[in-house]
Amino acid sequence: MSFDTILIANRGEIALRVMRTARAMGYRCVVVHTAEDADSLPVRNADLAVAIPSYLDGEAILRAAAATGAGAVHPGYGFLSESADFARACAGAGVVFIGPSPEALALMGEKGAAKRAAEAAGVPCLPGYAGDDQSDAVLLAEGARIGVPLMVKAAHGGGGKGMRLVMDPADLPEALARARSEAQKAFGRGEVILERALLAPRHVEVQVFGDSHGAAVHLGERDCSVQRRHQKVIEEAPSPAVTPQVRAAMGQASVALTKAAGYAGAGTVEFLLEGDEFWFLEMNARLQVEHPVTEAITGLDLVDWQIRVARGEALPLTQDQITLTGHAIEVRLYAEDPAQGFLPQAGTVARWRPDPALRCDHALTAGQEIGGDFDPMLAKLIAHGPDRDTARRRLIAGLERSVLQGFGNNRRFLAAVLGHPVFARGGATTAFLDRDFAGDPSLTDAPPDPAMLALAVLVLAGAPAPRFGFSSGPAPVLTRRFAQGETVHPVTVTLGPGPCARVTGGALVDLDGLADGVARVRVDGIARRVAVARQGTVLFLDDLALRDVTLAPVEASDTAGDGRIAAPMAGGVVVVHVQEGETVVRGQVLAVLEAMKMEHPLRASVAGRVTHIAIQPGTQVRARQHLFDITPEAP
Repeated sequence: MSFDTILIANRGEIALRVMRTARAMGYRCVVVHTAEDADSLPVRNADLAVAIPSYLDGEAILRAAAATGAGAVHPGYGFLSESADFARACAGAGVVFIGPSPEALALMGEKGAAKRAAEAAGVPCLPGYAGDDQSDAVLLAEGARIGVPLMVKAAHGGGGKGMRLVMDPADLPEALARARSEAQKAFGRGEVILERALLAPRHVEVQVFGDSHGAAVHLGERDCSVQRRHQKVIEEAPSPAVTPQVRAAMGQASVALTKAAGYAGAGTVEFLLEGDEFWFLEMNARLQVEHPVTEAITGLDLVDWQIRVARGEALPLTQDQITLTGHAIEVRLYAEDPAQGFLPQAGTVARWRPDPALRCDHALTAGQEIGGDFDPMLAKLIAHGPDRDTARRRLIAGLERSVLQGFGNNRRFLAAVLGHPVFARGGATTAFLDRDFAGDPSLTDAPPDPAMLALAVLVLAGAPAPRFGFSSGPAPVLTRRFAQGETVHPVTVTLGPGPCARVTGGALVDLDGLADGVARVRVDGIARRVAVARQGTVLFLDDLALRDVTLAPVEASDTAGDGRIAAPMAGGVVVVHVQEGETVVRGQVLAVLEAMKMEHPLRASVAGRVTHIAIQPGTQVRARQHLFDITPEAP
């Protein structure tokens, strides 16, 4: 199949990633974009760019291909990458779909059918229900038969959307409702399957490739056990839990399923692993977000392989020619706040500087707006080394040297996970974050270091020549108040020449210089560099975001449980469950908000009577916007 122009039907980092390989292979590159992405890096770097209403609008994408002479479409991941209907439409339009056949997509895109295909291929599967009858009565009866712990999963799609863990049978109706709603919004299909849940397994996946000549190989496994809300956070290859014997068995099972499905292109067969036993989870019929770790240990370009297979070529290597070298680890940088239960964050990129020692797949630029319309993943940072511990140390160091300022993100959390003793020894399971990592300081908003508050005083005073005025008397003493989120922190400093400032009863802070967004600071004689950015009234010092509220009136802050309910993040209102005048109990769900394609229940902080509701379904709300008033019941 011949083509000289590839249309990339995706956005962000994966669009640039595909473009990099396609350009190296000599192809022209076309991208499509929505209005909010009109000035994005993929658009700026493409040979041609076409505006479309939505990344899910297959007809508009094919019109763009026809208008630009693109003979092939690469869907990246997400959006239409696993759509059998879109793959058929491409074939009907005479455009090569760089991915599996519509038949393979249809088979693997529906988890029930995929599970039946796996069983037929001899791949071990967990007990569950994947039938066509989606009535509440049948699902509740099947849930009772399977028993708890039980996992409710969207039958179409992935990425952790439409998944709910049920530990109490009484919670199954609510889990079904939320899973269906998320699945319908994310994938346009609300069907679910039920599956016996394993509470602390490994999540291990095998990268496979097939071609149109009937050949199939695997490229080793990846361990994706560190997850939150069933979404992967850290991935590594190979898995520290997989022995050579298990690797061979998982690889053989994955290749058997790939061949049985008549699969051509890149795919991933996912398993749950306990000890030396493994069970089929699903097959992702596309390129995975975490494919760079496989590229690192194999030395192969998986997008190059995708394009070659789409052209009708045979796989470039046979199984015995594929070797694994060293270890690679990838972290996903998200716009989310780990200290607030990983709630999505929005804002403007004030400064972005990834460590050049790492591979970084991203599409971020300074001044870019990060909203709530897409997945919160911003970038992927990858380290490779001759062994696991070297890769881990390199990634921690690279994260510490990387800078992202402008809104809450999980950079500090990622470094803490990599440094945790359980992860360091290779013992993390899917229960790691809830069990082993619970209580880690990165999950709370720690008070700012007084030395950083003193640095803020110096920077805001106009460093490196602070405007404190001239005095021949004693060194001036200043008290400043800085807000970190909703909490105000005072600091009292004694100013000295230099500029420098000594925190009362604490450290001496010398500001040696400030240039190109980096402050050169000495704290009690120890030199360090601090990333500095200004955005409106907010000053960023590394990950710390501060507002000078010294001249603002002191206000009594609302106490937890006073009955005033605010939005924890920006998003849309999916449903409101209560009415004014209704009596509620503490913890009762008042409404459901949607942000970054995930649904978040909003619960009553106190028991009492609802006296005011400021929203209705469809309302778009801002972070910390006042939504409900509850008059607490008398003690």
